[in-house]
Amino acid sequence: MESKIISRNLFLIVILSVAYPALAQMDPNKKITIVIDPGHGGKDTGAIGYYDLKEKDITLKLALEILNLNSKQYLLEIYLTRTTDTLISLHDRSKLAKVLKPDLFISLHLNHSLNASATGMEVFVARTQLTENLKESIFIANEIHNALTSTLGFKSRGVKFANFQVLRETIQFVPSILVEFCFISNKDEAHYLSENSNLKALAFSILNSLTTKPEL
Repeated sequence: MESKIISRNLFLIVILSVAYPALAQMDPNKKITIVIDPGHGGKDTGAIGYYDLKEKDITLKLALEILNLNSKQYLLEIYLTRTTDTLISLHDRSKLAKVLKPDLFISLHLNHSLNASATGMEVFVARTQLTENLKESIFIANEIHNALTSTLGFKSRGVKFANFQVLRETIQFVPSILVEFCFISNKDEAHYLSENSNLKALAFSILNSLTTKPEL
């Protein structure tokens, strides 16, 4: 059994190293580590949309779905910045990633607009000087963005640069992205997010985009 686990880890590392050069020298006995950051929490509800959905609740549910699916089908070592409805400062979220030294940091959020017809999803990377971490962040952002728009049919709002604190504080030591899933202020997309089966689909799409060899 141990040899099978090592072989599967090595296979996954080879696949991911095509996308992320920093992983190429990784010990095959070491699991690839990802920190997932469910946005907001506690008294910070984030956006509130249709059906009284709160951003903090949906991002946590999605993160837990990713964690659960990973334990059944994937080999990633995943840590969450929060596992309950608690308020964690942005600095502490970044600090956790710095301590764990992961291979990737992903922050999960939902979009909101005064224009109720606004739809789609977008992925952000740090607005900073070009480094290897930023190059890998852009690649990963495109992989996840393409998976969600092509497989699940979300409107594409692109991969963008931003000065969000969690990106600014993590990009210096780890590839990092921030994903805005859907518009909670849009009735149809809020309804989509209210269904657990759809959160499972989102979780699957994210994990699949990280563990599938890109087209060369």
